[in-house]
Order: sequence, then C-alpha cells, then structure tokens
Amino acid sequence: MNSVTADTSNQARDTVVRERLQGISETMLIPLWAKAMETRSANPIICDPMAVAMIERIDYDFSKFSKARLTQVGVAVRSMLLDNAVRAFLERHEKAVVINLGAGLDTRHARLAPHNTSWYDLDLPEAIAWRRKFFPEDETCRYIAKSVFDLSWMNAVEMNGPVLLLAEGLFMYFPEEKLRPLFQAMVDRFPGAEMLLELLAPFWVGKSKKHESVKMTASIPEFLWGIKNAQELGAWHPRLRLVDEWNYFDFHKDRWKLFGYVARFPGLRKHLACRIVHLRFGKNAYETPITGSTA
Repeated sequence: MNSVTADTSNQARDTVVRERLQGISETMLIPLWAKAMETRSANPIICDPMAVAMIERIDYDFSKFSKARLTQVGVAVRSMLLDNAVRAFLERHEKAVVINLGAGLDTRHARLAPHNTSWYDLDLPEAIAWRRKFFPEDETCRYIAKSVFDLSWMNAVEMNGPVLLLAEGLFMYFPEEKLRPLFQAMVDRFPGAEMLLELLAPFWVGKSKKHESVKMTASIPEFLWGIKNAQELGAWHPRLRLVDEWNYFDFHKDRWKLFGYVARFPGLRKHLACRIVHLRFGKNAYETPITGSTA
C-alpha cells in the first residue's frame, strides 16, 4: 500500500459517521453501546475495545441509554455465552463455515480471529453499508447484503466445511409465521449444521415500549416472538434437535440485582429470562427428535 492509499484509509477509519438508521436497523446501536460501556467498567464480563472505538466515531446520542443497566448486563452475558459456544464449535472443527444472521455491527469475527474459517456476515443493505465503514470485507469474512427472509442469500454460502449459524438480537422482531418457513429452509439447505440463537423471554412480547433501551429508539420496533420452551421448535421441522440452552440469569448473578433474583423463581424463570439456544439440524428424519435442557 502506498502512502496516499494509507492516508486515505486512515482518514476513512477516523471519519465521524453521521447517517441516521431507521426502524429495526437502529437497534444494532444498542448492543454496540452496551459492549462499549461494559468494556469501560471496572470488572467487565466481556471486553470489546472495538466497540469503544466505534461509538466514539458515530454521531448519535448514546446517552439516551445511560440508565439501561440491565440491557448492558444482558448484552454482555449474551456476548460471553455466544463467544464461548462459537469458540467451542471452532475447536471441534478445524475448518468451518460461520453465517452470522443479522450481523449489525457485531465485532465477533474480528475479536475471535478464527483461522481456516469461512465467515459470512448477513444483514440488510443499510446495515452492511454501516459495517463497511468499520470493517473491511476480505476473503476470511464476506458480506451478504440481503434480508434473512430473502432465501437467495443461501446461494452465496460456499459449503466447504461444517456450518454454524448465529442469530443474536434478531428473531424477536418477527412473527412466527415468517420465522417457521425460514427455519424449515435452513434445516433443508444446511443438513448437519448447528445454530446458536437468542430466544426472547415471553414476558417481553408486545412490550418493546416498556423495554429500557429499545423504547429509546426513534421507531420502537415491536417484539413479536418469544417462546417459553425451546422444545416447541421441534414442531417446526422433524430434523430440528435441541442440544442445550443457557439462561442469562444463571450467569453473573450479582449483576442482575433484584430483577434477576425474582426472575430465578421456578414459576417465573421461563417467562422472564432470555436464553441462548443451541440447535442441530439432523441429516435425516430418523435422528433423535428435539430434546435437551429445559432450564
């Protein structure tokens, strides 16, 4: 790279981003803020220096989230759980394919720096345009600028290893009638794949206007989907298998304060707690049906 190109590249990285995000796309700024604030804290659950650098470049009133402390903890625990699960998958598979659905401004690929992995970040064109302002696309991480419901995105994925799909902070914004055919298509297209997704607590469905951080966005997109029992997904496809699930309130209990204490009561647990769910797409209909932890 010559000096002129280098200077231009540095200027681009230092440029303040002033564009405004609309609708669901604006919500991708919430986890970015949460990870930056957690990184700056005294005893962070996760450390994401890139998130800190990114919010300093974005012309946006992040102070509106300053009281969203449960959001900060929830995003930090979610990130920790997903990081651990992704690392475990990559350790099991020397060469893998990771598809990050609704990637937003997630920094996971850059932070984990996986070797011998084909990584795809998928999101709407507006979100991918924002990603390009911070992360260059290269042969190790490619971008797909499409809706997750435009199933043609699957044609862009080169199947050259075991597949892991990620869905973080995504599915809660869509109704079951849209999600069910998407899951069916993914199971059929990626037999043997694994998936890590976030399940919203049923309590929050229809209540985004009461959520401490989402209610601060301009359009306040509604939460449309959340289920109490992940085993319900077994009705969506005969080859869906539940491997495990992790309840947010089981981790860093000291950080959840009174809300976390109440949410751990057995009668309230499944209604109030979000979870990371680990699924496997069986290769044939005769594999073990969906089963696993019911925590």
